[in-house]
Amino acid sequence: MGGNILHNRYPLTVVIIAKNEAERIEACLQSVSWADEIVVVDSGSSDATCEIARRYTDKVFDVPWRGFGPQKQAAVDLANNDWILNIDCDERVTPELGQEIRGILAQDTINIAYSVPRRTFLGDKEIGHCGWYPDRTIRLFNRRRARFSDNIVHERVVADGPVAACKGHLLHFSFSGIGPVLTKLNHYSDLSASQMFEQGRRCRLFDLTARPLFAFFKTYLLRLGFLDGMEGLEISITTALLTFAKYAKLRELCNRQARRDI
Repeated sequence: MGGNILHNRYPLTVVIIAKNEAERIEACLQSVSWADEIVVVDSGSSDATCEIARRYTDKVFDVPWRGFGPQKQAAVDLANNDWILNIDCDERVTPELGQEIRGILAQDTINIAYSVPRRTFLGDKEIGHCGWYPDRTIRLFNRRRARFSDNIVHERVVADGPVAACKGHLLHFSFSGIGPVLTKLNHYSDLSASQMFEQGRRCRLFDLTARPLFAFFKTYLLRLGFLDGMEGLEISITTALLTFAKYAKLRELCNRQARRDI
């Protein structure tokens, strides 16, 4: 991929994981078409995801699903360059962020990792509160000094040194409406419950009662979700539902294990 305004002293690979993302991946790929390399790791798409991806890169790989952390690390391991930019199919790199990244990589001395702020949308509305902004996460990093955690959900990049901050934004078009939020809630609560179970966590009455209530209170009041109008209320309620669902599912997993042990 060419067309860099600034010459990268350190070449960049963009890594993307995907499954059935034909509706969203092209805009994502267009936003990073300036990168030196793009790696797309697909996990069994049945739509045109891979066909669309191959219009932008010949580095399209089929890797069975391993969980978010291991899947993203698999993409990193397939890169030819040490400098990595990780983005998701529902995200777009703004021109300002792209220019900032190219400027960073053109310097002689740079940090080992950079966090990036995200502007997240629910439908057409940008959410400025609820803990959804600035939602900084490490996205640009040197893979020799940083890597993804093994978490199957809520994965993160772990760096072995200081992390600098980018100013440019990622645009995050995560949900077209409340329906996809509820669908993702069910999926993420499954993954979260499984992860907690493997870690030896157990469900208590407190987890099913106080935790969901506090999750709503924190999102709607402490994180000023009420300033985002009805969307803020929807997000706060679904945050509480996610908290309840993951602990209820953890309880079910524990009960099944107890029955097997009898």
